[in-house]
Amino acid sequence: MPITREQALQQLHAWTTNPSLLGHARSVEIVMRAAAAKYADGTNEELWGITGLLHDADYAQWPEDHPQRIVDWLRQQGEEEIAYAVAFHQTKWNLPAKSQMDKALLACDELAGFVVACCLVRPDGITSLEPKSVKKKLKDKAFAAKVDRDIIRNSVELLGVDMDSHIQFVIAALKPHAVELGIAGRQ
Repeated sequence: MPITREQALQQLHAWTTNPSLLGHARSVEIVMRAAAAKYADGTNEELWGITGLLHDADYAQWPEDHPQRIVDWLRQQGEEEIAYAVAFHQTKWNLPAKSQMDKALLACDELAGFVVACCLVRPDGITSLEPKSVKKKLKDKAFAAKVDRDIIRNSVELLGVDMDSHIQFVIAALKPHAVELGIAGRQ
């Protein structure tokens, strides 16, 4: 029996209480659901969404082990496809991509976090955010300094898409959820 979103949420909340990390998990879930529609013809939207939701579930409690704990938990649940995608997103492990979902998680994770960071410093949040603004912030190494720009660039190339169109895709996926994610701007 596949893991349900409710089970995934329970596991996420068991290990993560930080509102910022919970928001990141939700934003990556949203983008991954959209990615399923774009890169997997709409099939497996739930699987892709759960993958996005759980990809950093162990980070708050065990940052030095991340993502080994969540990968182990997923394997115990019989969720090898999700476990592999989460393992693949840890680029230091140098695993090969096996699926579009693996590539999409890597390409959506860092960029979703970066787009959210861009929204938080704009008076109108995501409302008028465009790829050129995101790319300008990517060049500013002091902005969201922990975001690995090489991972963003390399993962978008691995996914086989244009950077501008992928940034636009992430913005479009997040925009309908702006209020929930706290990126609607100061209204």
